[in-house]
Amino acid sequence: MQRYHDEPNTTSASVADLQDYYDNGIPPPHRLSGIDDPYASNSLIRQTPDSGARGSYITPDAMPLNQSSGYSNMEANAPYQTPEYNNSQWLEKQQSSGRKSKWIVIGSLVALLVLIGVGVGVGVAVAKSKSNSNKSTSTTSSTGAATETDPNDPSTFQKDTKLKHSFYGLAYTPEGSQLPSCGNSLDAVIEDIQLMSQLTSRIRLYGADCNQTALVLDAINRTKVNMTVYLGNYNIPTDDAPYVRQRDAIIDAIKTFGADHVTGITVGNEYMLNYLNANGASDPNSAVGNAGAALLIPNITDTRTAIAALNLGKTIQVGTADAGSYFNNEVLAAVDYGMSNVHPWFANVSIDQAAGWTNDFFQEQNVAVAKTLSNNPQMFIAETGWPSKSSDAGNESNGPSTASVANLQTFLDTFVCQANQNGTGYFYFEYFDEEWKDQQFGGVEGWWGLFNRDKTLKDITIPDCEID
Repeated sequence: MQRYHDEPNTTSASVADLQDYYDNGIPPPHRLSGIDDPYASNSLIRQTPDSGARGSYITPDAMPLNQSSGYSNMEANAPYQTPEYNNSQWLEKQQSSGRKSKWIVIGSLVALLVLIGVGVGVGVAVAKSKSNSNKSTSTTSSTGAATETDPNDPSTFQKDTKLKHSFYGLAYTPEGSQLPSCGNSLDAVIEDIQLMSQLTSRIRLYGADCNQTALVLDAINRTKVNMTVYLGNYNIPTDDAPYVRQRDAIIDAIKTFGADHVTGITVGNEYMLNYLNANGASDPNSAVGNAGAALLIPNITDTRTAIAALNLGKTIQVGTADAGSYFNNEVLAAVDYGMSNVHPWFANVSIDQAAGWTNDFFQEQNVAVAKTLSNNPQMFIAETGWPSKSSDAGNESNGPSTASVANLQTFLDTFVCQANQNGTGYFYFEYFDEEWKDQQFGGVEGWWGLFNRDKTLKDITIPDCEID
């Protein structure tokens, strides 16, 4: 294995860490980054209040109880497109326009006659309306958003010299993509894609609720950037409704916007970790772990079937994501790829050893295991990064791991270019600070971004080692 240059040899010193990683009950920042049905997921906590499940400090009694499916913000059998789960009629309009294309042709002929009779006044009004609908609502430098030379064309955004195309991939959740509020918007996602495309050509999503799949695919099409996406379906062991709802949303989005920019679909995010914690177990390949795998694998197979039925003319890979030491071999044998969450900060690793430890852990715990399976699934680091601060002094340090902008810079300097050189596929965690995590959990939870919440770059220098 090629070791990162200038990194100490941490193999022997980190054996205990490799065994204990994720076993200390400390919730990592990604544990809810993709939850699209947060109340339902917390049914895991109610079932096992003393299991040590990460996130167990959340008070489940404060959340509404749906008798049919545990903690849920859904009514039974409520369709995805109902108003309480969809903040706008935007996607429906996009789909309707495709279904009714023949009427558009007829309508255009009629409209042309009307325009000839009425004159240019109507044309001016139409142009103004189009400008308002396409223009990003936040393009000033105060928000960090890119400036467009043509306000009617999001693909004309100007590049920021501080940003380098040096990341293999980025972890991303559009702001406001959590049920039940669904406060995301196409304008905001366009801004995000404009910025992220200057850093990477790959992003991964965690879920599909609140139209986020469709918004991202639409934004990529509009900005015309070189960007591919690993879509996400965050599902939970106790309730199949979130899986079905998100699967259908993904299918609808692909039908509407195409699959040119879709590389894969990740079914499950820390599914096995949640299942094991809920059932008082820790070995993903035990009888309990295999029981959890038997619940997840049918969803993986179902996703393959649903995508194959679209006859897209291309293969979209199907994979899963989990905590680094919680992969089940039967699940890995059923996927094309696995995405591993590897966070040195939560493993009590000091910043000077963090990059080397991350590489060692990933190679030993994930890549080596995948190579023993007949399908040899491709393994990625789904998340790795370093927090820039803590909302309270008590959580600023986790053993020798300390949250600071300086340490964030060190991790960038010692991990990114070395991982590129080693051919490691990774999705840096994360694009920007997520305010809802800080409000709900405090500590370092909301401070993992490269960008601040207002989309201004933190006081860091992006490594200069461009990658395709």
